[in-house]
Amino acid sequence: MTKSSTSAKKSKTVKSQNLTSLSSRHVLDTLYTTLLRRRGADPESSYTAKLYEKGRAHIAKKTGEEAVEVVIASLAEDRRALIAESGDLLYHLMVLWADAGVKPKDVWKELDKRFGTSGIDEKKSRPL
Repeated sequence: MTKSSTSAKKSKTVKSQNLTSLSSRHVLDTLYTTLLRRRGADPESSYTAKLYEKGRAHIAKKTGEEAVEVVIASLAEDRRALIAESGDLLYHLMVLWADAGVKPKDVWKELDKRFGTSGIDEKKSRPL
């Protein structure tokens, strides 16, 4: 393999990783926008509207249930279930964010701020 073909492969891999990252963010941002639009919709025709109608405590409870289902699927080493339950968890978490007025970009900023910092150091920096 020539040096230029190796370089081209590396460049393609980096671009692919960046596109995956941007695509994932775009999907979550689009989902968030859709969730905001469902606020005030007919709860008989929209599950999201039904969640909003039941209130934040209910949304938080559903988010917790989905988190537990992710853990169970993980421990069962059931990849397909883990993927499906992760989708459910992200959906419910984003409904919770929307209800609480938390924008995905605020969470992305928080994650970006932590990037490159040891998790141990980051936890030590938090107030008690």
